[in-house]
Amino acid sequence: MAKELLLKYGCNPNQKPSKIYMNDGSELPIEVLNGKPGYINFLDAFNSWQLVKELKAATGMPSAASFKHVSPAGAAIGTELSDVLKKIYFVDDIELSPLANAYAKARGADRMSSYGDFVALSDVCDVPTAKLIAREVSDGVIAPGYEKEALDILLTKRKGNYNIIKINPDYVPNPVETKQVYGVTFEQGRNELKIDEALLSNVITENKNIPDNAKKDLLISLITLKYTQSNSVCYVKDGQAIGVGAGQQSRIHCTRLAGNKADIWYLRQHPKVLGLKFKSDIRRPDRDNTIDVYISDDYMDVLADGIWENFFDEKPEPLSREEKKEWLKTLKGVSLGSDAFFPFGDNIERAHRSGVEYIAQPGGSIRDDNVIETCNKYNIAMAFTGIRLFHH
Repeated sequence: MAKELLLKYGCNPNQKPSKIYMNDGSELPIEVLNGKPGYINFLDAFNSWQLVKELKAATGMPSAASFKHVSPAGAAIGTELSDVLKKIYFVDDIELSPLANAYAKARGADRMSSYGDFVALSDVCDVPTAKLIAREVSDGVIAPGYEKEALDILLTKRKGNYNIIKINPDYVPNPVETKQVYGVTFEQGRNELKIDEALLSNVITENKNIPDNAKKDLLISLITLKYTQSNSVCYVKDGQAIGVGAGQQSRIHCTRLAGNKADIWYLRQHPKVLGLKFKSDIRRPDRDNTIDVYISDDYMDVLADGIWENFFDEKPEPLSREEKKEWLKTLKGVSLGSDAFFPFGDNIERAHRSGVEYIAQPGGSIRDDNVIETCNKYNIAMAFTGIRLFHH
């Protein structure tokens, strides 16, 4: 392993010179097996690796994350996929391992945002996972190791230039971290808070029942938020993030953004969407974009313009606003985490519309009573964790 790596440039091409290194002069905890990862690639790699490592520790299951611009587009643990999810994630043609299940869910929850992602895997990359990564548009992957055949598959990606990073899983960073802004050095203790079920013990709503599967989903949401640019809110269902709202200045905008993503995730499972007849030569990204347009209120304009002929073998019947509304009413059992307190009950109102029944948030707002009252209105169980998870 090298002591430093020179990079082509920093965040932008004009930001030179650029490199990564250890302040104490020791070797880097990573080895670049292929490609030339850039500054942002490494930011994604190190943030996403921490996320999946903590997910694995908290749940005992293989975990994966799909990162873009230093925030997760998706994160998940390796529970088995339903036939419907296999279809909407386009993985119904391959036998999946637990790790591949995790990646399929992390990548599939928000496929538009995951376009060109950086992948993190908690376990040694196996062949099924490598096959899934190989057919998606992606910048790179970080994992504690790679099976030989899996590595051979990944080496063929991007004309042999795919970024492949191997990280030492036993590496322990310095407990004090620093960074510079405008020539000024900032120093703080690392956020080494352990996220476990003890954080969910203070349930302050009338409904105090949070079943084990929801507790696991709440842990996934909180760990995901720990590595998401703040402000942030995360919706989780059945072991995977289905909507992440990152980097918004307003909490309600986080909740709306993440809720809209969760709604799109669920609308993709509507029978009309599953029955769409695409032309055989449509590329994956074009198919993803087309599905999003079909789900949106803009689809009537697409029909009027005749653009549908570019994508479908036959003219699809529109998915009406009333049909979407009725379908979304059947979304239930969603868990929601927030990296800081909800200041008003409007966040709960929006979360309820996307099937949220369980919430974990720090608490501490002067309007906690209003937030609790709104939860009670919808029989939502909410725990106050007492901890904030800002990440910048």
